[in-house]
Amino acid sequence: MPLFNFIPSDSDSGRSLQRRPSRAIAHVDAVAYVWCGREACDSPLVSNLPQSAFRSSSQLSNSHGPGYAKLNRRDEHLKEKMGALGTLIGLDEQPLGQCGCFTNLSIPSDNTKLPLGFNTVALKTNQFLFVLYPPHKHYMNLFISPKGAGGWSPLVSNKYQWLEIDLGERTEVTAVATQGRYGSSDWVNGYFLMFSDTGHNWRQYRQEDSIGAFSGNTNADSVVMHKFQQPVFTQFLRVLPLDWNPNGRVGLRLEAYGCRYKSDVVSFEGTSYLLFRTTGPSTRNLLSMNFKSRHNTGILMHVEGQHGQTLTLELLKGKLFLHLRKGRGTSGDFHTTASSGSLLDDQHWHRVTMEHLRGCVNFTVDKTTQQLQVPQHQSHFEINEISFGGVPAVGSEHSRRNFHGCLENVLYNDVNVIEMARDQQLSIMGNVTFSCPETVAMPVTFASPESFLRLPWEAARDGLAVSLQLRTWNKVGLLVTFDLRHQAGTLWLYLSEAKLRLRIIKAGRVTADMAAGMALNDGQWHSVDLSTQRDRLVLAVDKADTFTTTTSLPMMPSSHIFLGGCPSTEDDGGCRNLFGVFQGCMRLIHRDNTLVDLIKVQQMVIGNFSDLQMDMCGIIDRCSPSHCEHGGKCTQAWSTFHCNCSSTGYAGATCHSSIYEPSCEAYKHQGNTSGFYHIDVDGSGPIKPQLIYCNMSDKAWMVIQHNNTELTKLRASSGISQHLAHFNYSADTEQLGALITQAEYCEQELSYHCKKSRLLNTPDGAPFTWWVGRLGEAHTYWGGALPSSQQCACGLQDDCAEPARFCNCDSDLDAWANDSGVLSHKDHLPVRLLAVGDINRPGSEAAYRVGPLQCYGDKDFWNAAYFNKETSYLHFPTFHGELSADISFFFKTSSSSGVFLENLGIKDFIRIELSLGPTLPAQMKSGLFPAPTEIVFSFDVGNGPFEVRVETPMDLNDERWHHVRAERNVKEASLHVDHLPGARQKAPADGHIHLQLNSQLFVGGTASRQKGFLGCIRTLKLNGNTLDLEERANITPGVRPGCPGHCNTYGGLCQNQGHCVERHNGFTCDCSVSAYTGTFCHKEVSAYFRPGTSVTYVFRELSGNASTQSSYLYSDLSLRGENVSLSFSTSQTPALLLYVSSYHREYLAVFLNRNGQLDVKYKLQSNKEAEVFRSNTRNLANGQLHRVSIRRHAESFSVQIDQYMREDFNLSSDVEFNAIKAIVIGKVHESSELDPEIARLNSLGFTGCLSVVQFNAVAPLKAALLYPHTSTVTVSGTLTESNCGSSSSSSPYAAETTHSLLDPFGTVGTGEPVVNAISSDSALIGGVIAVVIFVILAALAIMARFLYRRKETCPTQEPKGVKSEDSPETLFSNDPNSQGVINDNQKEYFI
Repeated sequence: MPLFNFIPSDSDSGRSLQRRPSRAIAHVDAVAYVWCGREACDSPLVSNLPQSAFRSSSQLSNSHGPGYAKLNRRDEHLKEKMGALGTLIGLDEQPLGQCGCFTNLSIPSDNTKLPLGFNTVALKTNQFLFVLYPPHKHYMNLFISPKGAGGWSPLVSNKYQWLEIDLGERTEVTAVATQGRYGSSDWVNGYFLMFSDTGHNWRQYRQEDSIGAFSGNTNADSVVMHKFQQPVFTQFLRVLPLDWNPNGRVGLRLEAYGCRYKSDVVSFEGTSYLLFRTTGPSTRNLLSMNFKSRHNTGILMHVEGQHGQTLTLELLKGKLFLHLRKGRGTSGDFHTTASSGSLLDDQHWHRVTMEHLRGCVNFTVDKTTQQLQVPQHQSHFEINEISFGGVPAVGSEHSRRNFHGCLENVLYNDVNVIEMARDQQLSIMGNVTFSCPETVAMPVTFASPESFLRLPWEAARDGLAVSLQLRTWNKVGLLVTFDLRHQAGTLWLYLSEAKLRLRIIKAGRVTADMAAGMALNDGQWHSVDLSTQRDRLVLAVDKADTFTTTTSLPMMPSSHIFLGGCPSTEDDGGCRNLFGVFQGCMRLIHRDNTLVDLIKVQQMVIGNFSDLQMDMCGIIDRCSPSHCEHGGKCTQAWSTFHCNCSSTGYAGATCHSSIYEPSCEAYKHQGNTSGFYHIDVDGSGPIKPQLIYCNMSDKAWMVIQHNNTELTKLRASSGISQHLAHFNYSADTEQLGALITQAEYCEQELSYHCKKSRLLNTPDGAPFTWWVGRLGEAHTYWGGALPSSQQCACGLQDDCAEPARFCNCDSDLDAWANDSGVLSHKDHLPVRLLAVGDINRPGSEAAYRVGPLQCYGDKDFWNAAYFNKETSYLHFPTFHGELSADISFFFKTSSSSGVFLENLGIKDFIRIELSLGPTLPAQMKSGLFPAPTEIVFSFDVGNGPFEVRVETPMDLNDERWHHVRAERNVKEASLHVDHLPGARQKAPADGHIHLQLNSQLFVGGTASRQKGFLGCIRTLKLNGNTLDLEERANITPGVRPGCPGHCNTYGGLCQNQGHCVERHNGFTCDCSVSAYTGTFCHKEVSAYFRPGTSVTYVFRELSGNASTQSSYLYSDLSLRGENVSLSFSTSQTPALLLYVSSYHREYLAVFLNRNGQLDVKYKLQSNKEAEVFRSNTRNLANGQLHRVSIRRHAESFSVQIDQYMREDFNLSSDVEFNAIKAIVIGKVHESSELDPEIARLNSLGFTGCLSVVQFNAVAPLKAALLYPHTSTVTVSGTLTESNCGSSSSSSPYAAETTHSLLDPFGTVGTGEPVVNAISSDSALIGGVIAVVIFVILAALAIMARFLYRRKETCPTQEPKGVKSEDSPETLFSNDPNSQGVINDNQKEYFI
């Protein structure tokens, strides 16, 4: 009696196998099951194949043949259990099927002897290996695997060997496993896996779209399995060993896993098609199918809708296009197109899926999905009919070639279209067959620089005939070369700049030079024909582009021809390659009109070759899908691709990282002043950069303009009750939302001037006027009031014209009033629309103004955390940067090392850390270790650990902020620190590309709590997203939010004696002791003087409680030295520039003499004559700007003028300047005590420009212009502030503006508001006048600039044409989004 009774499996018939458990595991009868359910699709496929299903390139012996290459799973711990099981049960040997249910397993009732407590037990016979395990207490499972033999080994172990398996029919393969040859030292370390439906035209399976090689075994017994990310549908598998045990040879046993695959196919020959008519409207439209094309162009499917919509699926030059149209021609009212895929004419199966969901169509080719947006009014698509394989109406707008190839498993809403066609349930037009005939055109791939093919030439006639088809991405490469008979020279046929060229050289002289074709590197198949016809040499490309020349040379190869390249060995057969190797595919190679049999070449029967991939075209489109981001243009060669990032605003190997800063705050802290800057608020994220004006005052304000910022007046007009004003901003909605969210504060001025025009109709009426915010919601509160209050600013302040109302304009007075204020609730900004209502009554008048949106601050820029323990860290969700990852942050520390961040996966990881620099031998001897000077960016994406290092010339633990930027993409990894040169490391050409992480992201430490970071980290951004360090720090022990101390880093931005003042978020420059003003004390304070202009700064008398720090302000001050600086431009001689007086009749005078030279006159003793010191610099009264610096210490002083050499002088009188009284620039009005020479100069006054005048810590001109009402400053005559002191013309757009809103709460009775136009006629006249004035001013500006350049002698500070990346944009910009827009609001609306 057999111990096993076999029950056939029902899985083949489509019915699931039912489990029938025994009552208890200890019962004498037990049940074992083998599950082969299709749902899992992981059944062994190779085990039961006959030996005839195996082929190989060669075999070492009969016992090493391919038929022995079946996997045999042997596990050591199973072997130990076999003896125990064999002593307990017996087994009648009988052939068993692969899958089935086995009952009546006789097991001793004494279950204590049965080793069921083990996870697995096994029993081996000489036919099968039975593996039993009890996963459930009611039954045990049995898996059966035929015992493998020794395995396959080829005759010669090299990379041209292969093992091939015929699965018998097209099968779904989901995994593959390998094993070495039994009982030997033979195994394969790595291999390629190929698949094919015909046994020809192989295709390589690639993981992650780039990994071609599979890792193999490290010994002969272990089994290494690889589960496919995507299943393969194929009949033939081929394994190509790449590496093997160096102490053995190639040895292989193989198993594949998968399941049966149902395939319904139909074939079209270019004029036939299937016509499927729908039976009614459907709630869904889902269509999927597989296709295999013999041509690179053809229509696969065409859909006709009930309302004129059409959908066409078209193959064009190997790419698949989906056209969605409404209308019959190009003038149709709707047309959108999406494309996907590439090289789809490779005669392999490709899958396409289309799903129509309301307003979009999802279009998927293989693994890439595109989405077509459909207008809402076109979203309803009722299908009338679908044609497969072509279009019914030839000659219409779809008059293209129909499809040549096969379709498989065509499903429309789960309806099997091919099955319906086979059952004649739909219309069949033309010749359609329900099989897929294969055309065999065996290609060969020249994959490396060492690739070549050498063929003998044995022609039966004189003459030349060589033809082939090629496919490549490269612009250059040798195609064919050979020596001509009778030493007539050498012929080269090659690609140059993607054109086909032919050249014959004899004895160093070119005897023939021809060219044909263009753009032959487009990845398409191109035919090349070279032949001789009598005395003519004919070169043709694609049978059309032909070039012919006459020749008297015998056009016959001497002995052999070379294709693709030349051998690198000494025995090169005379082959010389002057034009680069060819990398690409060739097929249909003919010599003397005879097709070359590449199978015989592969078998070394004819010719010779090196590093060729036979019977396959290994071309890969590395630009489909493109890894170039943000609109970067992808170009490629055979083994790589390149992204052109010009005009995108992004940089890097894949155009991933933004070249712009995320805010005006960031630009400010690089030392930039007011101007237009590109702002990229999310860095490498999807939001595009935007040109925005940055107003750098004490805060960095972003000013976002719209199309109507002027005051616009409205008058009553019958028939129209409401005026709508739409505001279009220079940034789109997504950009505005991101900018506002990131800013600390935003505001927008909103003002309404009224005369008998009510605003919000308070206290209880329905509002007449309302506005719409960013999110489309309507608001009825006004500037200066709280949201949802239906009030104006005066209502909030309780000072409206009528106490019972909440707006001035709601009083309905017959006099002008206004309600003005700022809107500052960020969620409601900006104003998108304004609706003005109460303007249709007689006598009603109104005017409104909506100012630009203004925001300051950057919440992300100062978001920081301080780590004060090595074991502390912050944790965040897993970082997802599979294909592109950029990380940037600032840090400062006094520590020597530490990990900034780390994220781990199962094997992958990413880490950035601070490290010590290299230790020198002398340092090791002395025990002194180097300071940290190195940042290390390390990661692993499956290719092994990679490191990118940047070593800095300075110590990084200097408690200053340092900026780190790291990026990793599919091409390279890069690291930048501050503004130092970056480091890069290329990624492997065919390595893993996906970074797979699964743990939490640790910031400031690691999961092991080792190598933690001590110090501050701020502005941590990952792929454009800022991590909120302060929020996490608030709830994490050992970490504090924020990090003070910014002046160490940014204090140097304060110029001209400006003092850096710390703030919680950043710093400011205190310019109180500087003659300059502005954000960084960089702006020159200048004024134009006329003959009667005078500025007098008087020192106060010393009081008893005055501090010593301010003693220079008082009259009893005695000085032993002065620092005097000023700039001037004038054409006047002589001219008094500066005069400093004393109560003791002492003085200092700086003036130009009659010759325009600078004189400095000191009188420091009343009983001695004044001393005059003259500079050697010639005429300074030339109208140009000159800078003068005078420094005195005791008796020695120096004069520096412009860039000229400093001049040193010595006083012979007293060295103390006693009891200083006043500083005067311009004309001295108290002239009674002036000596005669100074009095003569003073009588002329000063005409010209004076700028940045400073005497020690006193800046009299700055005080006169900015603080004119202080008691120490007196201004006489006309003093006009000017930019005359600027060394270069400045853009008015880059000038700093005062950020204030006049009359913020509104007033009553202020008079009629002033607008730019009173009527439409005057608007036209005003426009004409404005144009004329603009033209005149522009002409004058050009003339002035020309004259200025002619006069200028001082060299510029920077070379012409060099523009800093961070510099503001120029005044005139070609950018259509520029905010310098011309407003169309300078008109009057009559309502």
